[in-house]
Amino acid sequence: MNILIVAAYPEAHSLNGALNHFAVGHLQQAGHQVQVSSLYAMKWKSQLDADDSLVPPVGEFYHPSLDSKHAFEQGLQREDIAQEQEKLRWADAVIFQFPLWWFSMPAIMKGWFDRVYAYGFAYGVGEHSETHWGDRYGEGTLAGKRAMLLVTTGGWASHYSLRGINGPIDDILFPIQHGMLFYPGFTVLPPMVIYHTSKMNEQKFAAYCEELAGRLDNLWQTEPVPFRQQNAGDYTIPALTLRPDIAPGKTGFGVHVK
Repeated sequence: MNILIVAAYPEAHSLNGALNHFAVGHLQQAGHQVQVSSLYAMKWKSQLDADDSLVPPVGEFYHPSLDSKHAFEQGLQREDIAQEQEKLRWADAVIFQFPLWWFSMPAIMKGWFDRVYAYGFAYGVGEHSETHWGDRYGEGTLAGKRAMLLVTTGGWASHYSLRGINGPIDDILFPIQHGMLFYPGFTVLPPMVIYHTSKMNEQKFAAYCEELAGRLDNLWQTEPVPFRQQNAGDYTIPALTLRPDIAPGKTGFGVHVK
C-alpha cells in the first residue's frame, strides 16, 4: 500500500521525530511504499495568499476561493501545492502527525490544509440540488482513502477525559477529523494520542512504539469513526441539519457520529 505521512514538528531529535522514524521503518519493513511530508524540514509556506497562483488574481482583488479554483483548474498552482496534491492522489492512507499546541495542530500544518485543499480539489466538488449538496462529508475527491491522526500532548489522559478540564479529546479533535478529513471523503480512523509526554522514558516509548506498530499493521482492518454521511439520508437538504427523529433532543459534536 501507499502511505503518506504529513508531519509537523520542529525538531528531529524529539519524541515526534523518533515516532516518525519508527513508523517509516516499520511500514517499509512491512512492504509498504512510504512518502513523508515533513513540513518544518520542507520550510512549508503556511499562509494562503495570492502568491499561491502563478498568475495575478482573476478579478480586481484577490479572492482565496476563486483564485484557488482558477489556479487548480488551469494548472497554475505553485509547485509545492501541486506536489502535495499528487501525494494525496497517490496515497491509500495518510497519517497526520503533530503535537497538540493550544488545542489544535501547529500553524504550519493548518497552512498545509489551507493551501493544498484547493477549490475543486478538496471542496467545491459535486452537484448541488434538493437531494445532494455537493460531494462532501463521506464523499469527495479523497473518498476511499484512510486517514489517522498521531497526536502527542503534554497533558494527562485524565485532562482530556469526558469530565477533564481540557475537554474530551474527541471533541478537541472533531474539527480536524470531521471537518478536515471526513469532509473531503477520507475514511477516518480513531486517533492515536500519546499523553503526558514530559514524563516519557525508554520503557514508555517502547510501549508506544508497540501500540503504533499495531495501529499501522491494522490500517485497513480498524473500524473507522462512524461519522454520518451528509447525503445518505440522515440530514435534511439544503438545511443540512439532522432529521428530527435522529438523536432527538441531543446536540453537540456527538450527534454526528452514529
